[in-house]
Amino acid sequence: MSEQAMPTTSREWHLVARPEGWPKPSDFALVEAEIRQPGPGQILVRNAYLSVDPYMRGRMNDSQSYVPPFQLDRPMTGGAVGYVVASQAEGFEPGDAVLHDLGWREYATLDAKYAIKVDPELAPLSYYLGVLGMPGLTAYAGLLEVASFKPGDTVFVSGAAGAVGSLVGQIARLKGAARVIGSAGSAEKVAKLVDEYGFDAAFNYKEGPVREQLAKAAPEGIDVYFDNVGGDHLEAAIYSLKVHGRATLCGAISQYNATGLPEGPRNLVLAIGKRLRLQGMIVSDHAALQPQFVAEVAGWLKNGNGLRYDETVVDGVENTAEAFLGLLRGDNTGKMVVRLGA
Repeated sequence: MSEQAMPTTSREWHLVARPEGWPKPSDFALVEAEIRQPGPGQILVRNAYLSVDPYMRGRMNDSQSYVPPFQLDRPMTGGAVGYVVASQAEGFEPGDAVLHDLGWREYATLDAKYAIKVDPELAPLSYYLGVLGMPGLTAYAGLLEVASFKPGDTVFVSGAAGAVGSLVGQIARLKGAARVIGSAGSAEKVAKLVDEYGFDAAFNYKEGPVREQLAKAAPEGIDVYFDNVGGDHLEAAIYSLKVHGRATLCGAISQYNATGLPEGPRNLVLAIGKRLRLQGMIVSDHAALQPQFVAEVAGWLKNGNGLRYDETVVDGVENTAEAFLGLLRGDNTGKMVVRLGA
């Protein structure tokens, strides 16, 4: 698209009310804004794909965290990939594909130092929001570095059909796990974990107590737990972890919309006798792994028997908020992305 043909306005999503419990469509507004031409050192990007991720729910609260909260009546942010349409920055030309953090909108003007060039020939552009992006590095670093995974470990992953969990289980398998177990929220997702992602066992957490289902799937216990859910899943994992077991605390989606006290864990005393290591993680702490991660994961993707990757694609910037709400409901298999028609 030439600059002459480019529109003068862009649609962008604003948070207009802080959610109480589960977010509602009325907490968001799609707003038309003027497209700002780039100044020195800046680029203008036409976004092609937007990312919606569970961590964004925490940013909707007015509370301190590892990332600042979204401001009310201001554009929201998040991962995005797109194409440069105008540049005032050295090293960036129109047509370049870039990854950046000004999502939730059709066009973004940003300092070029906050954009990363990506290669659409290496993988589809949307993959840089998932398997080759933040979720992929989260899975890779969270399993191998934070949980100190070693071959022969038995690994349990909660939220295993999601963007991060589906990759954790597969990386564990590729790295020599003795057994990989996953939980998910539907029979279809459970089947996918076993039949397509190569998990040794999986269960539907809605069909019975997690503790009982995990004990049946891993009667000899687990060495590693990758936690995307929290609550009853973390409590169950603490019961099943062996002595010197390790848990990566990556997310707690079961609690993000809770208005009361969380369900658990109520058994942390077991961590003493078992000498457990329960460690939280933020993916930005592991940026040094990025080159190794991209090289290894890209190789797995090229190998037909290597890594399977799924996306749930929602079309249209106008459906971004609904895609995010669907993510919180568990409507996605693999990474949830929004494809823009521009």
